[in-house]
Amino acid sequence: MKILTVDIGTGTQDIFLYDSRVHIENGFKLVLPSPTMMVRQRIRQATAAKRPILLSGVIMGGGPSQWAAEEHARAGLPLFATPQAARTFNDDLDAVREMGVEIVSEDEAARLDGRVERIELRDFDFPAIAEVFARFGVSLHDLAAVAVAVFDHGDSPPDYSDRQFRFDYLDERIRAENRLSAFAFPADSIPRIMTRLQAVAASAQDVDAPLVVMDTAPAAVLGATFDPEVRHRSPVIIANVGNFHTLAFRLGAEGIEGVFEHHTGLIDVAKLDGLLVALAKGTLRHEDVFDDHGHGALMYRQESILPASAALDVVVTGPRRSMMQASSLNVHFAAPFGDMMISGCFGMLAAVADIMPELADPIRASMSANPAAARPPWEVM
Repeated sequence: MKILTVDIGTGTQDIFLYDSRVHIENGFKLVLPSPTMMVRQRIRQATAAKRPILLSGVIMGGGPSQWAAEEHARAGLPLFATPQAARTFNDDLDAVREMGVEIVSEDEAARLDGRVERIELRDFDFPAIAEVFARFGVSLHDLAAVAVAVFDHGDSPPDYSDRQFRFDYLDERIRAENRLSAFAFPADSIPRIMTRLQAVAASAQDVDAPLVVMDTAPAAVLGATFDPEVRHRSPVIIANVGNFHTLAFRLGAEGIEGVFEHHTGLIDVAKLDGLLVALAKGTLRHEDVFDDHGHGALMYRQESILPASAALDVVVTGPRRSMMQASSLNVHFAAPFGDMMISGCFGMLAAVADIMPELADPIRASMSANPAAARPPWEVM
């Protein structure tokens, strides 16, 4: 049984091909530029060539691609976008127009002449990934499932904070189903408000396998729980220090006991240490994070788990984890199955086992502390 997992971040997209016949540490993996970085490169090339641009496709991750689009518009060059593609930059199309983007209908886009550089926006490009694997003799035609993770703010109503909207969503999911895999959905069950997750599903029409989508940060934290030094810790605090967002969960015997999410660029190691200690004490308040321009905090248990006479133990993952090398806390850098970069892929794999029971047994056997019956790759390829 094979499952393709793709964790799409701001800097990289991290890809792991699970094969139940192979020891999990021998699974094939790729770490490639993220889709938004690839779009950024194409926009900058068009800007240098002074070519007009048409952005089409669906909502995808912004950041680098948006910065490049703004540079293109500031250079006085035409920049067109279809409505769905434009919402990559802002759900409010008037705000996108203020960036210098001309919003055009699909029909108008089709009539733009060949002098326009056409760039399709989408987070998940299955044909491209399949082509890379095929070049190395690995087929993706026999997948049991595909899992894709992206970060989704959600489609907040006008005049409502997108940071608060996301935290309302996190609270609703945790109260409905208190486990990290509650942030994973089969393609036909994605909440309507999660427009980026919906866009991933729309981009996966050429996938001949069930699709699961998940939020990136819970996926990374869930993956980190499979580090051998973390498996049996309870309670435990796990922080994912991402390129744009830092999210930490406090996990206990009954599930999620607390969570906060901040913007990585607005915190330093001292501030992060303080937030983690408050999370452990049970004293962290939503406004402590939200009023500092972060997303917020939720506490479901107020009992302290802070050691009386020692520094707090925390588990850290994520591409900006090196920030915590200067921490005053006892930091363990998680490396589930020997690889921090694909923690999110392992988290998605565990979530697939939770929401697709028919696939659960081989996945859980592979992810157990001592997987049995796994073989080296040359015996199965």
